[in-house]
Amino acid sequence: MKAALLGYGYWGPNLARNLHQRLGTDWVACVDLDSSRRDAMAQRYPWVRPLESVEQALSDPAVDAVVVATPARTHARLAADALAAGKHVLVEKPLALSTADAVALTRQAERAGLVLMVGHTFEYNPAVTKMRALLDSGELGDLWYLHAQRVNLGRIQNDINALWSIGPHDVSIANYLIGAAPRWVSARGARYLHTELEDVVFATLGYDGGVLAHLHASWLDPSKVRRTTVVGSRRMVVFDDLDSEAKLRVYDKGADPVQGGYGEYQFRLRAGDIHVPRTDLTEPLALELDHFLECCDTGARPRSDGWSGARVVAALEAAQQSLDKGGQQVEVVIDG
Repeated sequence: MKAALLGYGYWGPNLARNLHQRLGTDWVACVDLDSSRRDAMAQRYPWVRPLESVEQALSDPAVDAVVVATPARTHARLAADALAAGKHVLVEKPLALSTADAVALTRQAERAGLVLMVGHTFEYNPAVTKMRALLDSGELGDLWYLHAQRVNLGRIQNDINALWSIGPHDVSIANYLIGAAPRWVSARGARYLHTELEDVVFATLGYDGGVLAHLHASWLDPSKVRRTTVVGSRRMVVFDDLDSEAKLRVYDKGADPVQGGYGEYQFRLRAGDIHVPRTDLTEPLALELDHFLECCDTGARPRSDGWSGARVVAALEAAQQSLDKGGQQVEVVIDG
């Protein structure tokens, strides 16, 4: 399997490091429009061909797969071109900026018999997969709701808002943990630094069974927070990606109904032990790339395949429509 990397900007160096560790000299090419980035890449990985255009990589018959790490607005076009050239594709989030484009890409990959995978990195985070296992085993009881904070001061973008920039992470986490796509979204946000782009967004996603997910995304906040809390009927769990010692904490806490006077139910609060499960320390991006390469080799469907990416884009698109309508609840629609 020989691969090319498209984009050596913000996230590209992390992908480059992992491509080097997994493919060695079978990572054969890197495309970037910026000559200084190409020079930096070539100095660090001298065997990798620095290319000025995507067409050079896609026309190379030696390239079997491409990894797209370019600005979000280019994802759909570059992924479509790569699939048309017969390449397997791993594209960073979001898959596209419209549900129609995301669905079209997914169907294009299916027709061509090629792997299309979306870089929903947190679906490969061992702490998140452990949360899914806790839910599947019933240890948390019935899933009631979850909420996520993804805030910090920066990285401020000028072409997409905070919802599309960092929101895909938490939508993909919610979909993965719940095992479904939301039915509706309601979102409110504000524009403080930009006149056209929301710097801060609060979104509520409604799922079947009354499950709610509430997301707070902002690049205008004094502290960096990367936290997801899952509340079940039996236990609760908190994933803190910035906690180096205990990324996952399971709380034996809840409110248990008890029979009160006159046949009325009251609730007894329960505060038991805190359990810190052991989780794999392997870098999630490494696990993601391993999975992509394995799927390319075997033809298996990726965990975060094109439909997974399209469901996230559909939720984001509905959230954007809700933002534009002042918080009105908007149905999430996806064909497929």
